[in-house]
Amino acid sequence: MRIIIANHIDPAIRDRHDLRAWTQRALWGARNGDLVVLCAPPDPHFLRYATALTGTDPNRLHLVVAPTGAYGGRLLDPQMLTHPDTLDQVRAYLAKHGGPDAVGEIWALWPSASVARFATALGLSEKLPGCDFLAQGGGELVNNKAAFRTLAAAAGVPVAAGTVVRDPGEAAATLTLLQRSGAVVVKQAHNGAGVGNELLVTDPTLATGHAGARHLHHLGRTDLPAAAAAYWRERWTWASADGRFPVVLEEFIPGAFTVYCEQHLTETGTQPTERGELRYTDRRLSHESVPLRDLSAAVEEQLLDGSARLAHTYRSVGYRGRISTDAIVGPDGRLLFTEVNAQVSGSWHIYEVFAHHIVHANETPERTVTESHIPPEWTLPDGSTFHRALAELGLGYDPATRSGVIVSMPIVDHPSLGAQFTFSTVHASPADRDAIWHALEDRFTTTSSTARRTDSRKALAR
Repeated sequence: MRIIIANHIDPAIRDRHDLRAWTQRALWGARNGDLVVLCAPPDPHFLRYATALTGTDPNRLHLVVAPTGAYGGRLLDPQMLTHPDTLDQVRAYLAKHGGPDAVGEIWALWPSASVARFATALGLSEKLPGCDFLAQGGGELVNNKAAFRTLAAAAGVPVAAGTVVRDPGEAAATLTLLQRSGAVVVKQAHNGAGVGNELLVTDPTLATGHAGARHLHHLGRTDLPAAAAAYWRERWTWASADGRFPVVLEEFIPGAFTVYCEQHLTETGTQPTERGELRYTDRRLSHESVPLRDLSAAVEEQLLDGSARLAHTYRSVGYRGRISTDAIVGPDGRLLFTEVNAQVSGSWHIYEVFAHHIVHANETPERTVTESHIPPEWTLPDGSTFHRALAELGLGYDPATRSGVIVSMPIVDHPSLGAQFTFSTVHASPADRDAIWHALEDRFTTTSSTARRTDSRKALAR
């Protein structure tokens, strides 16, 4: 059996507020006999839905809900993993199901030191890959975007021109990068999906919608040094998380697109697991597709070589588990690595579970899996409305045709925003994907704006 920890980044590093729905994606990896530790009881509909697709018997899973702790059950309080109630529940289950020797692995979404403490308290530290490294706070190191640039230099892989700064005075390097390309990406050390990135731009006509940068700031062209200094006085606290972490500055590459290669790091070596592509619309992550089949041979070679180098370096540091090596490909075909996420990323369930366990995407005829976020112009009052629409439109995933929609996570009903979630379309061609998208778009779009509809279709078309 595996002990699965449905956690996420430690709140001391980055407070994500409410992760009850997002962390339930761990259930996609649960198999008969596994024990899963969660911060709150799982959504019963989602549990039945996910296990029906994976072939897991939900009655043969053991679910442990940790005490609510400091965060009211909205996320897994790291301290609650070693709470006596949590440990007692796990020990009681193990006592009835083969004891500690029956545990094959402890597997966590986020490489927290608290997971190492949990494993040690149960006498199972050897079942947690890289336990000693995690116990010393290694998870923060290998997920830090500033540390990435150091490790990328050690690995000898190409990265965008830039630097790491640790106080506003050092941020004067912004000017050099601005003069080179007219735009700079400012990155928080810990954040994801472009939410922790800000673009500083001197040319208001520069196209930036394809970039992963939630925030945008235009600097006036006159007296640029003064404008940059004013920017840092205003934004240093945000960029450095109140001065707790260094800040990354990188040259912006116009016209680039984002790809990744994930790797599995074990005691015996490293192994690539999958490659995919990320697409941004209005600087927000809109969709992700796997497997990645349309890279040129030259770019694919750059991606695989650099990813392997990074995997070797991160393994040499002591990390064990999954990493995602992210990169951008410029118009000239040159690939530059931008970050490494040393965790079970948001891509894991798309390729490992959906594409390869459920869909068998590489079998003939081949299939592609594209995960999308609900766009802002769609209005869904609740999850049952979406599932009902899939049934009425005949768009739910069909194992016979190996196509349709897989809902990736429990659907959270937000009082003011409506349902918020991600879903994947499984399709044979871009035209098939567009047909699914347009059917859902027609059902849920509340605006009649032709421009908005056209923009959303362009974002999906490729």
